[in-house]
Amino acid sequence: MIDNYELEKSIWSDGDFAVMGWHDVTVWAIGTNPEAFELVLDLDYIFKWVDPAAGETYYKFWVSPATMVFENVHSVNVDMQSEFGAIEITDLHRHEPTSTRDGKATQRIYRLECQEAEIALSATGFKMFVRQQPILLDSQSLGLERRGGISFARKACVI
Repeated sequence: MIDNYELEKSIWSDGDFAVMGWHDVTVWAIGTNPEAFELVLDLDYIFKWVDPAAGETYYKFWVSPATMVFENVHSVNVDMQSEFGAIEITDLHRHEPTSTRDGKATQRIYRLECQEAEIALSATGFKMFVRQQPILLDSQSLGLERRGGISFARKACVI
């Protein structure tokens, strides 16, 4: 088993999409910043799944609270049906880039496929701010108290 997890960097972006994983990531809160055209998510991001050790049955997980900010957002669509349970991401899909209306940038459609919801939006990219070093857990989520409550802070942890 891995005794520690070395965080590669504390701010991730759309350029890292190919190496990021989204399965079973917990969404704690969804917010908007209309003045800046942002959609913001408060997540428990799973950096690594650890295979069960000999004689063990269950995986362990390296998890950190993170703030994910989608930039220059428009055309947001949220379809959610939940019995007040947690929102868990199954996958994040990213479509091919297209030009923005003014032709000055590229944008993509992002679709967060969740077990309880689907969130689709157009954005020019995202940044994810890792707020704490990853912690090894028996579960895929830190829990509200351990993660320091709900936060949209963009202060990345020190590596």
